[in-house]
Amino acid sequence: MDAPKPSPALFLHDAAIRRGMELMIFAQSRFVRSADDKLAEIGLGRAHHRAMYFIGRKPDITVGELLSLLGVTKQSLGRVMKDLVDRDLVGLRHGDLDRRHRLLRLTAAGTALESALYEEQRDKMASAYSQAGQDAVAGYWTVLEALIPAAARVHVDALGR
Repeated sequence: MDAPKPSPALFLHDAAIRRGMELMIFAQSRFVRSADDKLAEIGLGRAHHRAMYFIGRKPDITVGELLSLLGVTKQSLGRVMKDLVDRDLVGLRHGDLDRRHRLLRLTAAGTALESALYEEQRDKMASAYSQAGQDAVAGYWTVLEALIPAAARVHVDALGR
């Protein structure tokens, strides 16, 4: 007589996976809504916000690094960068050692906008972290990191913790 097979972990059942996906979708849409609204008022969108966020996190990031970090095409980033440079939110300069590198940095106006967007989202995240507790936050990070393909994690790790 065969021993009974252990039942698979409950968190691997379709219902639990669907619930996690639903929560992620709903939370993400609510999390970014206020930033989306503020950006829409000035004719910008989520792609602009993402670019500004990472340029702010890593001043003097090269265009190539930003492309890799965001996982977008050169064409789509080009449109976003044109808007940001034209509005004096991002400055562009050539690299000191390699003039072919184009280095990106937020301007004073870009820093002010990115900071205002970040502060509101920081407050939402801090509130959620406080409600969940340290162990839950560590688990949340583990799940999110596992969703990122291994080859792309190097970009996340480069931003530091």
